[in-house]
Amino acid sequence: MRGKIKAVSISKEKGQKKKNVASVDLKEDFGIIGDAHGGGERQVSLLADESIDKMRDKGLSVGPGDFAENITTEGFDLLSLKIGSRIRIGKDVMLELSQIGKVCHTRCNIYYQAGDCVMPKEGIFARVLKGGTIKEGDEITTKMR
Repeated sequence: MRGKIKAVSISKEKGQKKKNVASVDLKEDFGIIGDAHGGGERQVSLLADESIDKMRDKGLSVGPGDFAENITTEGFDLLSLKIGSRIRIGKDVMLELSQIGKVCHTRCNIYYQAGDCVMPKEGIFARVLKGGTIKEGDEITTKMR
């Protein structure tokens, strides 16, 4: 399976939309350097642009980073992955899928605007097996486990 990175995003604090940046550096067993979630259990978050489209179809003006995801993918079926699947980004970075979806303890602004949010159901989380730099346009591939 192949796709590409549509955007990479970070935030200084948890619970905020993430800002799109030109590139990010990932550190093994940590996550993205400079992101509030680095070092936590959910080191890196990914969401497909196709999932964001579902919210756009509900009339919301949303884009990459608005769901607090670090990596927005395009043309890559995140929902077909299983826990333990390995994801390669670019030449160097290797992630391992550690969690599918999440529990939202508080409703976000998107939920209140649309009555729904895709991140809890369609977002995935991974840990960094091999670090490196990634940017918009990098190829993303996987080997299913």
